[in-house]
Amino acid sequence: MNLFAEAFAWIFNGAPGSNPIGEATLQQLVYTALSVLVAAIIAIPTGWYIGHTGKGREVAVAISGAARAIPSFGLLILLVLLLGVVHKPEAAVITFVVLAIPSLLAGAYTGFEAIDARVIDAGRSMGMTEWQILWRIEVPLGLPLLVGGIRAASLQVVATVTIAAYIGLGGLGQYIITGLALQQLEVIIGGAILVAALALIMDGLFALLQHAIVPRGVRAAGSVFATSPKKRRRRAVVPVDA
Repeated sequence: MNLFAEAFAWIFNGAPGSNPIGEATLQQLVYTALSVLVAAIIAIPTGWYIGHTGKGREVAVAISGAARAIPSFGLLILLVLLLGVVHKPEAAVITFVVLAIPSLLAGAYTGFEAIDARVIDAGRSMGMTEWQILWRIEVPLGLPLLVGGIRAASLQVVATVTIAAYIGLGGLGQYIITGLALQQLEVIIGGAILVAALALIMDGLFALLQHAIVPRGVRAAGSVFATSPKKRRRRAVVPVDA
């Protein structure tokens, strides 16, 4: 208990002898936001295409599984060696993008797959085009699961950004690295507490957002999601550019 008391004292004293906590937290958030943004640009359109057309799901699952199996720390060191020490930030961002893509991809296509086929058929029967179905039905109804994917990706990345300190990029991980080098357990525990607290705050904010974006009509009318994946797959699939 004394160590935890010393760790909290170190935190509330502003991490004496180290970089300011506010600066380190900002670095942690910048790397997280940039990595998730780049991953979203890649994964979300791909996931929406898979969910709308039903094509390529097996390939996406295989790629996602392979990406999840890659050790982030090993990939980071490998990219630093390949790109050179002057490109350490780029190596870190690529590492975290690879980590974020599986959750974002899964959130994007499962959000579409979970929608009841009758809702899609109703849109077609009203004469809606495929683009209208995509943007007026599938995207709004699939948004909660997509935000769930963004939530999972962000939490994974914000925790893993800690390893960026190993190659001198700062962030909250610098306290853990410094504490290990100097054998200061209170600093190690303090750094771990800061990372955990940041992740919990982010998780709470995303949970509120995920609840808030559920369309009012869905809450009032009940579920519009299929009870079985097979029910979703039976609907006719028309290319987006039709």
